Amino acid sequence: LADVSGISHDSVNRFLQRENYDAYDLFVEASKNLDLKGGVLSVDDFTLDKPYSKNMALVGYFWSGKHHKAVKGISLITMYYTDPNGTHLPVNYRIVDKSENKTKNDYFQDMLDELLSWGLKPAMVTGDSWYSGGNNLRRIKNHSLGFMFGVESNRTVSLKKGTWQQVQKLDIPANGMLVYLRDFGKVKIFRTQLKDQHRHYIVYLPEQSQLDAYQENDFKITHDTHWNIEQYHRGIKQLCHIEHFQVRGKTPISNHIFAAICGYVHLQKVCAAQLLSNIYQLQ
Repeated sequence: LADVSGISHDSVNRFLQRENYDAYDLFVEASKNLDLKGGVLSVDDFTLDKPYSKNMALVGYFWSGKHHKAVKGISLITMYYTDPNGTHLPVNYRIVDKSENKTKNDYFQDMLDELLSWGLKPAMVTGDSWYSGGNNLRRIKNHSLGFMFGVESNRTVSLKKGTWQQVQKLDIPANGMLVYLRDFGKVKIFRTQLKDQHRHYIVYLPEQSQLDAYQENDFKITHDTHWNIEQYHRGIKQLCHIEHFQVRGKTPISNHIFAAICGYVHLQKVCAAQLLSNIYQLQ
């Protein structure tokens, strides 16, 4: 940063040590370009690889989807919003701090409550099977929001009272199937195929008539919208260098991560203004 901006290296370090940015600062920056009502709010996490770090704050062992095992690094949870016009930006985040004794589901519920208090009014919340536990689903339902979450193939549902079976054993039509999810209530279940694997998703909407009318095309639109957060993970690593920093303290690491996320927000704003055709063009 010092080399390309004409300031001293010490100025950069002082900036990282001095500031105290948080998730609300990100929301303020992102919300200027978003329609806050009626969009899709997605949650997911990824691990910043730090295999050689020593005495670095916030580093621990976390599951990595990239490596398919627990690796040494920093875990970042993001809530990513796509508005009805198709504009999409990160709006909240948490760096997992094991000293807080919180699970990823605790962080998710905290972030959701924050966003709703800040004025975001999504129509749907989406996520993978990690976030599809009963407590999360009931929390979303209590906020009168819909959701689409992945579920594991052994999740149990009922087609008629008193009879339970795993979702992998159901014959699910393309337009989904209404089932009763254990410890939650009525949802519609869909099945997709990726290579040789089946994946299952549950959809809930506050109005039963809306859920009855929810079809295959609606599911595909919601599923494709959720994919924006996967593209965000790729872009923020490849273009915004979120994994590359040379500080060890909790505050400068947190400020670096905030700055990297804001860099991604700026790239998306430039694309929205049609100055770039995609975020990779500058690379």
